[in-house]
Amino acid sequence: MGYSVDRQLDARGLSCPMPSVKTALELESMDIGQVLEILTDDPVSKKDLPVWAESTGNRLLGIEEDGTTIKIFLEKA
Repeated sequence: MGYSVDRQLDARGLSCPMPSVKTALELESMDIGQVLEILTDDPVSKKDLPVWAESTGNRLLGIEEDGTTIKIFLEKA
């Protein structure tokens, strides 16, 4: 889709809830409006990270799948 990504977090090999925990830590050090791309291979993250983003006020921009890798794009609010 071509998002302008400011940072990338590689959470492949981690299972729930670690991708969400790592995402929260990464977003803490980012500026409002910056975009984080999370790479994960945990299918649960496709549901967990969007729910987590909404509950924390961050914005889900999109989800893409590339083979076994799931790319989740979040904008820091």
